[in-house]
Amino acid sequence: MKISSPQTHTFLSPLLPQKLGTRQESPLSSNQRTEEQAEIEKLRKRDQEVRTHEQAHIAAAGGLAKGGATLSFQRGADGKQYAVGGEVNIDTSPVSGNPQATIQKAKQIRAAALAPASPSAQDRAVAASASAMEAQAQQELQKEEQESSAPSDEDFPGTFSRIDLFA
Repeated sequence: MKISSPQTHTFLSPLLPQKLGTRQESPLSSNQRTEEQAEIEKLRKRDQEVRTHEQAHIAAAGGLAKGGATLSFQRGADGKQYAVGGEVNIDTSPVSGNPQATIQKAKQIRAAALAPASPSAQDRAVAASASAMEAQAQQELQKEEQESSAPSDEDFPGTFSRIDLFA
């Protein structure tokens, strides 16, 4: 029996690169790359929206803002961090003993909450709380004004308030 040595053949596929050192992408990797680019663009847009939104809060809050924005991030396919959420802490406490100052503060809180072009549900809730705080302060202010304008015995010297009851 005669054993022949195996022959080797090199087959080149027309879909594979013909030169060494070159790489051709398959359609799948091209789609993946397009999806990654779309995701990165979406993250870039979201990052800009979040930063603009939070900056609007800070600008309108003025001295009520407690520090800058706190951002939450997501890493994109490109390895970069993108802001996807954020918050700004502001002082929402009433001004003790001063309803007029509380009214002004409530107005500023509401303006800060509604400052972004598209306020979130949380922003609208803060604005509603500020409106309630303003309404309460308005009631306190009216009560103070009524008490200060009510006539008292001191307003009419020489007169006495006395009721005699006879049984």
